[in-house]
Amino acid sequence: MLESMGLPLPGETALISAALYAGTTHKLGIASVIGVAALAAILGDNLGYLIGRTIGFKLLARYGRFIRLDEARLKIGQYLFLRHGGKIVFFGRFIAFLRAFAALLAGANRMAWPKFLLMNALGGGTWAALFGGGAYVFGEAIDRIAGPVGYGLLAVGVVFAAAGLIFFRRHEKELAARAHAAFPGPLPVRTGGQAPLPDDVGR
Repeated sequence: MLESMGLPLPGETALISAALYAGTTHKLGIASVIGVAALAAILGDNLGYLIGRTIGFKLLARYGRFIRLDEARLKIGQYLFLRHGGKIVFFGRFIAFLRAFAALLAGANRMAWPKFLLMNALGGGTWAALFGGGAYVFGEAIDRIAGPVGYGLLAVGVVFAAAGLIFFRRHEKELAARAHAAFPGPLPVRTGGQAPLPDDVGR
């Protein structure tokens, strides 16, 4: 749960260890291990989403210029989560870095909560079932497999991140135009009487 809120803790290692213990000693039920892991992942992600939505975006809007996140780029972030947020949340559960920060980013970029909740629940449940069930079934063999698989997924994530960065730099102006069309006017920040965000008006 704490990992899903954005803290760099070994949630996946804890899940695999508990499932291995359940499979070798039978002192824990694997259904309980998977259920607790899935519930913790979902709850932690929702708390991370809440943190990102309440203070994350405001901090980015106020101080983002110091890390080259101007208004145009913040709008692009909102636009990408509006269009592809579900994929980011679901597949981020299986990639070490994104597992800790996807929920915070989803909240900060104003992804609609019902869609976030659905994709988060699907991702958390699938992740817990695959890794927990796999560790239980394969026993100690999974301990030798999990490392290479984890590194492989991390490598895939790095490749996709690099490809995304290259794509972003080549198409930043086009994305900025699309984002401005989706979010016309000043960057919407939930304070005072400013305009509601798209997810607040049913988009």
